[in-house]
Amino acid sequence: MSEQEENPILELLKTLISAAVLAVGIRACVAEARFIPSESMLPTLEIDDRLIIEKISYRFRKPERGDVVVFSPTDTLKEQDYKEAFIKRVIGIPGDEIKVENGKVYVNNQEITEKYILNPPQYQYGPITVPEGQYLVLGDNRNNSYDSHLWGFVPLKNIIGRASVRFWPPNRLGSLDKKPLYPEAENTQ
Repeated sequence: MSEQEENPILELLKTLISAAVLAVGIRACVAEARFIPSESMLPTLEIDDRLIIEKISYRFRKPERGDVVVFSPTDTLKEQDYKEAFIKRVIGIPGDEIKVENGKVYVNNQEITEKYILNPPQYQYGPITVPEGQYLVLGDNRNNSYDSHLWGFVPLKNIIGRASVRFWPPNRLGSLDKKPLYPEAENTQ
């Protein structure tokens, strides 16, 4: 074997290590796959749907109303022994006043049109103002979701990324872009 030729096993090992480093880097900084373990986001997301969570956009902009986000458990959730990430829809951004009343969600005293929810909420909530650096998130299955109306706000630092594409099952392949319709279409932060 000449000095120029490398051992095929060593070459394979280098390739595998490079691929592993690249995969870990992509998962940590760019995107990762997640699956849906519960019914809290029905009908938008079904149990066992597989999603791509993109992590880049929130480096350049803050989460917006209507984004479906994945986040680490808040301190309140950690106290209750929750360890796994949650997935919910952003309804309120910092400074918004949120109220749930008579089966409708109001943002800044304006009813939002939510064509993606399973059933209208059967609870009352608020009015409450979303603090600076925090977000109010609700599951699309309003009456079967453990979300902000029960445990509080999500700090920006806990948001891992935005659910952008469903890649499984194949018959439901596509983007997740059903956002609430806000009367004034303002999304100021």
